[in-house]
Amino acid sequence: MAGDLLMSISQDERERAVFRSRRMYQTDMQSNYATVWDQGMKRGEHKRNIEIARRLLKRGRPIDEIMEDTDLSREEIICLMGEGGPTNV
Repeated sequence: MAGDLLMSISQDERERAVFRSRRMYQTDMQSNYATVWDQGMKRGEHKRNIEIARRLLKRGRPIDEIMEDTDLSREEIICLMGEGGPTNV
């Protein structure tokens, strides 16, 4: 019975187009979910690096060392310093 249905669908161009469309939608949704998850992970990692940089600034660590430890840019760290942290550029 399922085989008969499959045969009838595979012979109907409209049904094949509907199947392809549904499959493409499912694939796109999976890709979108994966992208959103990945971006969320990167944002979380970036926020964590900012917190680490703030702690290192409070301890008086040099900017170059903080850049190396956190992968933040010099500009990002200088902005953090403007939030009330030390001013040793």
